[in-house]
Amino acid sequence: MKGITLTALALALATSTHATTLKWAGTTDPQTMDPHAVISAPVLGFLNNVYEGLVRRGKDMAIEPALASSWEPIGNGEGWRFNLRKGVTFHDGATFNADDVVFSYLRASSEAADTKGWFAPISEVKKVDDYTVDFFTKAPNPIFPDSIANWMIMDEEWSKSVGATVPSKEEGNAATLQTNGTGVYALKKRQPGLETTLTRHNDWWGEDVGNITEATFTPIKNPATAVAALLAGNVDMINPVPIQDAARLEQNSQVKVHKGIEARVIMLGFAQQAEVLKYGADKGKANPFLNVKVREAVAKAISVPAILRTIMRGNAEPASQLVSPAMRGFSEAYAERPSFDVKGAKSLLAEAGYPNGFSFGLKCPNDRYLNDEAVCQAVTSMLAKVGIKAELDAMPVRTYWPELRKDNFDMYLLGWSPGTFDHEHPVRFLASTPNSEKKLGSWNFGDYSNARIDELLPMIQSEIDDTKRQAMLDEVTGIYQSEHAYVPLYIQPLVWGTGKNVTLVQRPDNFFILRWASVN
Repeated sequence: MKGITLTALALALATSTHATTLKWAGTTDPQTMDPHAVISAPVLGFLNNVYEGLVRRGKDMAIEPALASSWEPIGNGEGWRFNLRKGVTFHDGATFNADDVVFSYLRASSEAADTKGWFAPISEVKKVDDYTVDFFTKAPNPIFPDSIANWMIMDEEWSKSVGATVPSKEEGNAATLQTNGTGVYALKKRQPGLETTLTRHNDWWGEDVGNITEATFTPIKNPATAVAALLAGNVDMINPVPIQDAARLEQNSQVKVHKGIEARVIMLGFAQQAEVLKYGADKGKANPFLNVKVREAVAKAISVPAILRTIMRGNAEPASQLVSPAMRGFSEAYAERPSFDVKGAKSLLAEAGYPNGFSFGLKCPNDRYLNDEAVCQAVTSMLAKVGIKAELDAMPVRTYWPELRKDNFDMYLLGWSPGTFDHEHPVRFLASTPNSEKKLGSWNFGDYSNARIDELLPMIQSEIDDTKRQAMLDEVTGIYQSEHAYVPLYIQPLVWGTGKNVTLVQRPDNFFILRWASVN
């Protein structure tokens, strides 16, 4: 190993003076410490405090330099050159250089990596020298730097020494429980499902850091328990604040409620290639969701305004497509979502050959999104009124993702926040035909497929004329809307709670960046 050991680092940090600690809680424990294994927000948000990428997002979500001090296009749209920051060390003291970037690319773009879709546009990566790396793209790709804001760099030597050269979604290698990043905080203790503690890396290369020297995250699934912990001062922050408690907490002088709108769209997805239903009383019968009229009936049967009024207490906004209006590429031409129409839904079901409805299985997480199980219960009740009977199976997210990856569902709930803040992102991950070789559609669990969308995607990725690009995104939106590939429901709100002495930055990606927080 190069430099000091992680144990020595932890001891050094533990003896530092003026220590300021922060304890925070959330409903979802990070599934892994491996930055390339799972691209869910709980994992990426947490690990953004430990690992770093070539670029990062600032407080205003704009792309800014991180491990790359600068970057520029290569030739006539051939790719991008990244000039690496010198003098950066990993938490174990090893020097960061181009070898780590190339290694991390190979690791993050491998078949085992959940991040592989980020590198679909890349044809080759070359080390120019120890502090210069070229990324060659298959076609001009003006948004590539934005697309890798959450790609994190690992130390090649450390990864090889601990047997973590390939990502693992399960606890299959050392990187699932250990870390060695270049970020502001180093991992001190990891107890999955119980607590995870970070300590300040005093040799971090950057500036703009708050006063927190140690931070401990504890997953608290029960909302009432989380609120009680905040009010008692046992934790300094909870995310999220239960919607039903937000108004009460706002009246309490000992806490602060931080509100915003997330970039995340909550939607329903379908098994669109499965020949038969897998759950419910009609298990084994022909899959009704293969019929677009049935999918449209589902959209019409759900009263999104009622969900927003009763479950979200007016804190969310309806969604019509895979991105919110705040995202680049949102289609104004398709801003309307299907209206609530019970009679219309029943008519569509009759036309599709299901006048008496059918039974099926609905999979839902119960600790991932704000009020996720309650939303699924409301959806179940609404669908029942048009004769579609859902067998609801709600489960912890640690179990949920593997179930979706195994195609164990008829319909499911999904939230998506585009890492690039661009409509191209969900089109690539959710609306492209799954293709492991091309690294496309890796979160398209229902196997939705449309040849025209597949044709348009590379054109969208390479188009630099905003008007032409938007016209193509409008066409894509019109296609997946007309086919009801998904049923967008609403844009999730952000509601965090802290003690009155805590300052922080609330970003619309719902990432809690510790270096911007302070306890006063």
